[in-house]
Amino acid sequence: MHIFYLPEAAEGAVMLSEEESKHAVRVLRLVAGDQVHVTDGKGNFYKAVLGDAHPKRTVLMLGKPLPGNDRWPFYLHLALAPTKNLDRMEWFVEKATEIGVDEISFFHSAHSERRSINLERISKICVSAMKQSLKSRLPKLNEIVDYEQFIAKSFAGQRFIAWIDDGVQTEIQQLYQPGADCVILIGPEGDFNKTEVEAARKLGFEAVSLGQARLRTETAALVSVQTIQLLNRLK
Repeated sequence: MHIFYLPEAAEGAVMLSEEESKHAVRVLRLVAGDQVHVTDGKGNFYKAVLGDAHPKRTVLMLGKPLPGNDRWPFYLHLALAPTKNLDRMEWFVEKATEIGVDEISFFHSAHSERRSINLERISKICVSAMKQSLKSRLPKLNEIVDYEQFIAKSFAGQRFIAWIDDGVQTEIQQLYQPGADCVILIGPEGDFNKTEVEAARKLGFEAVSLGQARLRTETAALVSVQTIQLLNRLK
């Protein structure tokens, strides 16, 4: 099933972007009359038929919107400090999108190795992962901000900060309540320092462990996403 992303999708005639048009005609070799699917990234799929298969302005005829299967009664927000190796961040965004996450934020903290990210490139990876995994919803991606600025924001539901410390033995699955919205903080390779953890605790974040293994930043972030999704499926 060929899926195209069109955020302004609506029933009737629509035109694909030049990039998507080129992919449809030059790569997929689609011609007028071929059937495809379109997602608006907001929870809907559309059955569509190619009208004019032009490599710069392909026209599609869309049917009525159909709700996707990737809807869940909670909101999962994952925030992490980007690693020096951006390939790892791109890998995380791709896999988290495939598994299911609502929002991804980036911050730089005391031990951060990176203070900027290419959000445009990461967004493209996110779109590709959404289509590949047959998702109808595109996670929200946020620009990198200071750690203190991020934790001071207002969040709905439960708040967790994953911290590798001998004094933190409670694992996230022991505290998370299935069905609840949540935001989870994952630190840089050097982890959070005690001052940062205390600052988060004062704002309602609970320090949790992700298990006995010492995980890389991107692995810890992905484990968090999978854990929340699994706990909600098992409830």
